[in-house]
Amino acid sequence: MPRSRACIDPHHHVHDAAGFVRAVERACSERGLRLTAVRARVLTLVAEAGKPIKAYDLLERVRDGDGAGAAAPPTVYRALDFLLANGFIHKLESINAFVACHHPNSAQHSVPFLICNRCHSATELEDAGIVVSLDAAARALGFAPQAQTLEVHGLCAKCATA
Repeated sequence: MPRSRACIDPHHHVHDAAGFVRAVERACSERGLRLTAVRARVLTLVAEAGKPIKAYDLLERVRDGDGAGAAAPPTVYRALDFLLANGFIHKLESINAFVACHHPNSAQHSVPFLICNRCHSATELEDAGIVVSLDAAARALGFAPQAQTLEVHGLCAKCATA
């Protein structure tokens, strides 16, 4: 399947935080999910960050405001759980941070990420072949995979030439 170069642009689909939240609102409506004020706020903060953001930094940003979730940090973690479970954000395990999913209309899915060690950008690499290959290799060994996390660390093109 040919892959569009735009799909591996780190800002593709998430360049407009408000537009991204609207896309998630539509997806929630279509799937019968409830995007509460706290969930929408956390989603907005993740999208506005423009790069991976840690839960602690999200908590600080929520506390800095006086809107939904400001007085109850556990609600932020529940919001993150909801957003993860429904495929609206991804968790980058190696750096314990969250990033908006480039395809908010799709269900939860596995994708490899390219993470820059210098500027901390994370590129969602749209390559189903990698996901399928890793799954097949695991199954060939008798392993029953339940989730995939593939994160490649290095330097992005911009940082590598700087």
